[in-house]
Amino acid sequence: MGVMNKIFLLLALFVTHLHAEEVYSNSNAHLAMGNTSSIRSSLNGDPASEAPTKAWNELTDDQRKVLAPLGTEWDTLRPWQREKMLDIANDYPKMDTQKQQRVQKRLNSWSRMTPYERENARKRYQQFQTLSPEKKDEVRKKWAEHQKLPEAEREKLRKDSVDWDYEPDLE
Repeated sequence: MGVMNKIFLLLALFVTHLHAEEVYSNSNAHLAMGNTSSIRSSLNGDPASEAPTKAWNELTDDQRKVLAPLGTEWDTLRPWQREKMLDIANDYPKMDTQKQQRVQKRLNSWSRMTPYERENARKRYQQFQTLSPEKKDEVRKKWAEHQKLPEAEREKLRKDSVDWDYEPDLE
C-alpha cells in the first residue's frame, strides 16, 4: 500500500474522532475527553463535593436510550467518561435530527473501538488541536479527498492498515 493511502487512512480515523469530539462537546472542545471531574473539583475547592456518577441501572430511560451503544460497558467507564456521556444524553433532546443521528453514529463507532484505539484517537485529537489553522485546513482537505474515494477503496485501506502502526507528525 502506498504511503499516501496510509496517510489518508490515518487522517480518516483522526478526523472521524475530531468530529465526534466536536459533537460531544458544547464548548470549544477544551478537554478532548479530559478529566472534567477534577477540573470541577478544583473549581469548587472540594473533591468530596463531587456527586458519584450513576450506574447504568440508575440512569433514566431517556438517558439509557441515547447511551444504549455504551450500555454493556457503562459500569466500566471512568467517572469523567460517564459524566461526559451524561452531558451528551442531556443535550440530546435539544439537538436537531441531523445532530442526533451523528451522535448515535459516533457513539456506535466509539463503542466498537478498543481502549487502545480510543486512547490513540484522544491523542490524535489533542495533537490536532495544537495545529495552526492552516495545518488544520490541510488535514480537513485531505480528509475530504479521502471521503471522495469509493467505499470499496476506503475499506481496502482500512483492512491493509490493520498491522500498520504509524504515528503521524502533525506538526
